[in-house]
Amino acid sequence: MALTKSHTGLWLRGFHPAPQAPARLVCFPHAGGSASFFFPVSKTLSPELEVLAVQYPGRQDRRHEPAAENIGELADRITEQLRPLPDKPVAFFGHSMGAVVAFEVARRLEGGGVSPLVLFASGRRAPSAVREESMHTAGDADFVAEIKRLSGTDTRMLGDDEVLRMILPSLRSDYRAIETYRCAPGASVRCPIDVLIGNADPHVTQTEAASWREHTTGRCDIRVYAGGHFYLNDHAVAVTDRIARRISALRAAV
Repeated sequence: MALTKSHTGLWLRGFHPAPQAPARLVCFPHAGGSASFFFPVSKTLSPELEVLAVQYPGRQDRRHEPAAENIGELADRITEQLRPLPDKPVAFFGHSMGAVVAFEVARRLEGGGVSPLVLFASGRRAPSAVREESMHTAGDADFVAEIKRLSGTDTRMLGDDEVLRMILPSLRSDYRAIETYRCAPGASVRCPIDVLIGNADPHVTQTEAASWREHTTGRCDIRVYAGGHFYLNDHAVAVTDRIARRISALRAAV
């Protein structure tokens, strides 16, 4: 069954339709990120996988909508969008804030009897590995400096005052949402979790990444790449290959 316009729209973006693909990958962007970040992933994995990317409110064509400031509420809204999708095995890939959002959506779907094949948690420490952070309250100069340091946003955009005024509100809202997030005690999923991090990422240590094992009753594997918070920009081929092979293996095991 193919996706229809009712299945894609504001929240879910499909760049390379693959209705005959045997499984679906849903991608969750980082703080300040948009669905288009995953266009290259979709191009690489389609048509073997049907790739959808979540478009959070407050950015690009949704820039006039208020951005979410609470991970739980954001996960609730995304879950509503995913539940009515045509029946097909699904896997999640979330980077940074997106890893936590994907985890919370997986929890909600599993509560309704639908378990993802696997959750790829990229560039993010485990939900229970809490750091006290307040970058969302920083002044504009310090806040922009942090974004540039992580290299998650085109630095040319951050040098344009007009563009900066347009994107800062959603960036701050995302940071507020992830920095104030606290997972429920003992929160876990049944699906396996693949954790992918950069060895020089200032926002997650290998110990913090290993704590994802506490959040699944399934298998948890950890892969460390050379690089920082956006290590995946330099390891796109290896990461997409890992995604494809892992999903194929899990489908074969079902």
